[in-house]
Amino acid sequence: MSAEGPEAGSQAGAVGPAAVIGALRERGLTIATCESLTAGLLSATLAEVPGASAVLRGGLVTYATALKAELAGVDPDLLAAHGAVDPQVAREMARGAVRACGADLGVSCTGVAGPDPQDGKPVGRVYLALARSCGGVRTAELDLTGSRREIREATVRACLDLVLAACAEDA
Repeated sequence: MSAEGPEAGSQAGAVGPAAVIGALRERGLTIATCESLTAGLLSATLAEVPGASAVLRGGLVTYATALKAELAGVDPDLLAAHGAVDPQVAREMARGAVRACGADLGVSCTGVAGPDPQDGKPVGRVYLALARSCGGVRTAELDLTGSRREIREATVRACLDLVLAACAEDA
């Protein structure tokens, strides 16, 4: 979360968590998270909004690679073959959030905040995914710059944007 507060975005076009919570409430949708590099920052950002409990079911913090398989149900063979920073891993994490938390939408993020590359991926490479309980998953690849903190915060903003876009499709 930036110093500007939970509703502010520090980049052009970024949406705040209040807009996301409002959009989910308007559409009667619930959400769950599965986070790796953000380690719960996305869920915490959403929970800062009064009334978030009406839509935020919960989340999984799968910072350790093994927990992606154990908690989110990511295929261990996929993790062994491609590592934790992979678009298919992000998709399975999002599906795992939906399943584990009984939510309509699941949003996930996995990536490299630094200071060193991981699994052959550069610092700043992030994969996001949004899964729907009724099927369908969308993914996004980001190449972010900045400090660990800036990469993690930009990842949260990108997740919020992804969820808001999904809500707009349901309008």
